[in-house]
Amino acid sequence: MSKKLPQQLSNSEMTRMQVLWFIPTHGDGRYLGTTTGGRTTSFPYLRQIAQAVDELGYTGALLPTGRSCEDAWIVASTLVTYTRQMRFLVAVRPGLMSPGTAARMTATFDRLSNGRLLINVVAGGDPVELAGDGLHLSHDDRYRLTDEFLTVWRKIVASEEVNFKGDYLNIQGSKLLFPPIQKPYPPLWFGGSSPIAQQVAAKHVDIYLTWGEPPTQVAEKIASVRRLAEAQGRTLKFGIRLHVIVRETESEAWDAANQLIRYVDEEVIATAQKAYASMDSEGQRRMTQLNNSSREALEVSPNLWAGVGLVRGGAGTALVGDPDTIAARMREYANLGIDTFILSGYPHLEEAYRVAELLFPRLPLKKLPTLEQQDVLNTSGEIVAYQDFPNKLTRKEVQLIVN
Repeated sequence: MSKKLPQQLSNSEMTRMQVLWFIPTHGDGRYLGTTTGGRTTSFPYLRQIAQAVDELGYTGALLPTGRSCEDAWIVASTLVTYTRQMRFLVAVRPGLMSPGTAARMTATFDRLSNGRLLINVVAGGDPVELAGDGLHLSHDDRYRLTDEFLTVWRKIVASEEVNFKGDYLNIQGSKLLFPPIQKPYPPLWFGGSSPIAQQVAAKHVDIYLTWGEPPTQVAEKIASVRRLAEAQGRTLKFGIRLHVIVRETESEAWDAANQLIRYVDEEVIATAQKAYASMDSEGQRRMTQLNNSSREALEVSPNLWAGVGLVRGGAGTALVGDPDTIAARMREYANLGIDTFILSGYPHLEEAYRVAELLFPRLPLKKLPTLEQQDVLNTSGEIVAYQDFPNKLTRKEVQLIVN
């Protein structure tokens, strides 16, 4: 399966990459589609993964969201005190939380973590799950709501008082008393492949994410979002969400890929694919097309393997190969404009180490800045009438009290 690699820029010529890992709050194990080799994703296990991410040089980690996962905000809040530098990419959910509530959650986590929050905007792609949460909007209406949500959220978190009336939201006098550390707000990340999702991204977000599609498809998507952003007078950065199976040799890597799905049978595939077919996510549709619901012809682009997507929703592809090959494929994406990679592998603890040990030395990694304790808003005393900070005494008043 060895392929001729395209001409690549050297590490010194490239924009520095940031690499994030993944916290598997919906389960983990050595194989897909089976309890064999499965692990209980208890808090001690998740803590081990987070601490590995923290120590190994990853920028941070993505926490998934949805009914199949533990709540991402609570998990991140429990892990933050056991880590020093890593960032937590946590979702806000338009339609499931209000902009004001999400703004307070954002500011509190950012302040108490010393500026280690990243925001993942998730509009949702499963109507059945969303109906269970009380959201009954069509695909495009969810993105129109997301547009309004981000319009309001960005202003609130940037410490503006907001009055807004739209088709979905009616906000009167919303404001934030305790601002976040990161200004004007923690960076916004967003993935959405449909035309309306790309329009929302171009208008609001900082990093646009794509699933791990073949480079030609990724190039088309990046070009489209760039044009839309330019029309808004904005520029975006770009990221990609992939699994990775890296081993010392190419043959070992492909053996590991085949082992990962050794227990996946046709019944399991059919059950998973039926669930994906009920979703209205354009990104999920594109992922499903790559594997064609079959174990045959899963290498959809050189070293890009679609086997994960047979039974896993969302990110369904993996880069497979030896360290030099994987690094070259990542540089191929970097040449298109991708500078952020969200990676994962099974099981996530061991693979976090394997990726860092085998792959990181071959990548132009962006150094994680050292976090110093930030000078946050310093208040003394209790808020007055839920809206005003207590008056500060002048030096003269303090002196009179002392005397």
